[in-house]
Amino acid sequence: MLKLDESAKGVYVIAVTPFTDSGDLDLESTDRMVDFYLSAGVSGITVLGMMGEAPKLTISESKIFVQRVIRTVAGAIPVVVGVSSPGFPAMQELAQAVMAGGASGVMIAPPGTVSTDAQIATYFEQVADVLGPTPFVLQDFPLANGVKIDAKVIVHIVQRLPTCVVLKHEDWPGLSKITALRAASDKGEMRRISILCGNGGLFLTEELERGADGAMTGFGYPEMMVNVCNESFAGRTDRARDIFDAYLPLMRYEQQPGVGLAIRKYVLAKRGAIASAKLRVPGASIGPAEIAEIETLIARQDRRLREIC
Repeated sequence: MLKLDESAKGVYVIAVTPFTDSGDLDLESTDRMVDFYLSAGVSGITVLGMMGEAPKLTISESKIFVQRVIRTVAGAIPVVVGVSSPGFPAMQELAQAVMAGGASGVMIAPPGTVSTDAQIATYFEQVADVLGPTPFVLQDFPLANGVKIDAKVIVHIVQRLPTCVVLKHEDWPGLSKITALRAASDKGEMRRISILCGNGGLFLTEELERGADGAMTGFGYPEMMVNVCNESFAGRTDRARDIFDAYLPLMRYEQQPGVGLAIRKYVLAKRGAIASAKLRVPGASIGPAEIAEIETLIARQDRRLREIC
């Protein structure tokens, strides 16, 4: 098993969960999807995230899906599993099952019921007690759960909890938080943990220049994020921005609230990564007008890529 630690770097792609047109888990597409992500050059795969429709799966389905992903990855890259839950028993059950099955670590987002700095810190201390030695990703996504985590609270958590090894940074605006956390580790106030960023990659170039180690998010063209990270790590920031700019209109379109996942799944199905673009109900769908707009964006994207290659 590849254990998740503070050295995590590159693109830990947030995987979708493939379903058949009837809404059942599609395990054959799961194999195909994993191969697609591996061929894109990702450094890790994160499953059962907020864009993985995790709340729509039973605990049993979650275990089956995760095991299929781990089996297909076959130790090539780390697999991180989202195990956030309103209650600790369900979180512990799923975390223990996936770690026993070969997962590399788990991801936790705080519930909307915590709000003060003290409540947030106490919550993650309790999480660490429940998870034991399991390394975890702290998901900081206030736009989704309403929990605003100040940089000083993250410093406190990292100081006290050695199993907190990655921050999934999705604050928006939040570039100054990356700067503050890197300054804290440079001063020796906290361990230097990995910072992997979300928000669909919309701010990836700026985040990398602020000191992020990569991305933990999804997009219909994961190879773009891989290439942007690789170029940035090599010091070719202008080249990284040129690649990023070519995909930006489609990334922007995919960030529409409510239909963003339906758009991403349509693109992944179009590219052959999954058989069906189906979201399990309740879930949004897109129609002919949206599909025509996506196709126009892809055609223009291909043209821009030819221009910079």
